Amino acid sequence: MRFLRLLFGRRARRRWIHLILGGALAMPYVLVGETIIGPATDSRYAFNDFPLQLLSFGVGLPLAALTSLFPLTRPLESGAVRWLCGVDPDRLAYGPARTRAAKGRTAAWFTLHLGFGGIIAGMSLAVPPFAGFLVALPVIAVLNRGWLELPAALDHTWVFALAPVAGVAILAALAACAAVSGALLARWAPALLGPTPEDRLAAAEARAADLAVRNRLARELHDSVGHALSAVTLQASAARRVLDSDPEFVREALAAIEDTTRRTVGELDAVLGVLRDGDAPGTAPAPTLAADLDGLLRRTRACGLRVTATVAADPEALPPVLSREAYRIVQEGLSNVLKHAGGKVTVTLRIEIADSRLEITVENPLGPSPVCRPGGGHGLRGIADRTRLLGGTTEAGPADGIWRLHVRLPMRGPV
Repeated sequence: MRFLRLLFGRRARRRWIHLILGGALAMPYVLVGETIIGPATDSRYAFNDFPLQLLSFGVGLPLAALTSLFPLTRPLESGAVRWLCGVDPDRLAYGPARTRAAKGRTAAWFTLHLGFGGIIAGMSLAVPPFAGFLVALPVIAVLNRGWLELPAALDHTWVFALAPVAGVAILAALAACAAVSGALLARWAPALLGPTPEDRLAAAEARAADLAVRNRLARELHDSVGHALSAVTLQASAARRVLDSDPEFVREALAAIEDTTRRTVGELDAVLGVLRDGDAPGTAPAPTLAADLDGLLRRTRACGLRVTATVAADPEALPPVLSREAYRIVQEGLSNVLKHAGGKVTVTLRIEIADSRLEITVENPLGPSPVCRPGGGHGLRGIADRTRLLGGTTEAGPADGIWRLHVRLPMRGPV
């Protein structure tokens, strides 16, 4: 049963189809070979001469190897191998062959495909009719009334008895040849159509670039939306507690919530616009220290957090990229205070320039327990990523009863 499945199973049939496609692709090259062999051998009918057909086939295969240098050959052959030969898609290359080695392997594969395919396709055309004749020979002999003159060699009883067996054996041999040829091509395909080191490097670079974009978008979403949600949560909580006793504070909290959500929706639209295929990115500008540091401090103080800020650097003089990333770092530092220390603590923020570096320091007393999300999030990791991309350093941790975040960013660095 297993033997029959190997010869006639679904995979064997699909590989047989792949070989027949190779034979069909070989036909134009064989016809070109006949136009060369015919005049060279003074034969007017090379198509009717089997040895000349084989010679024409041999002449056509080098021509096939030359035409395999077209860019679409490897993608098309890889797709056919994937669907018909059952080869793992990850072991095949689907782009055009760029290097000399890749082109040589593609030419070798195309020649093998057309060579094996031409032979198996020719056998598939010639063998079944002959095998069918042998299987039906005893019936033909019995029904023959002189209408068909059989060769004298067939005028033996044992010949008629063995003819059906020989016919079935020939069909089985054809199936075995097709199965073996298909298995060999499937085995050789990864080596000849697989990705080269250059292809793997290009794919790795593309994945790294895509991952970098995804990580950047994730940081932007985390810093903007995470800070906004933390601030809005504390503002709403503080307003609810003093709803009856301090209407003025409630109005300020609601105004801060409105301002925070409006700005965050604009930033969210700008980030999500990059993710929408065919859509232009959002037009909301990325916040910077020069543009929104005062607003960030105002919205944070509206949460009840007491912020003492010392800005010894001119935000307008900072490079745009540095100002943007520094804003996100300050925003995330304040957001961490809101989430983990609560809204009734005093936080100290210092922004200064020392030794050609922008230094950002955020300090606050350690809270008894996290306020918003036990276990924390990815804020410190995002700060470290931003700092590393700018060529700076990050220090964060508890010391002497306070939590201290200290970031140093070069004024000019790898951005």
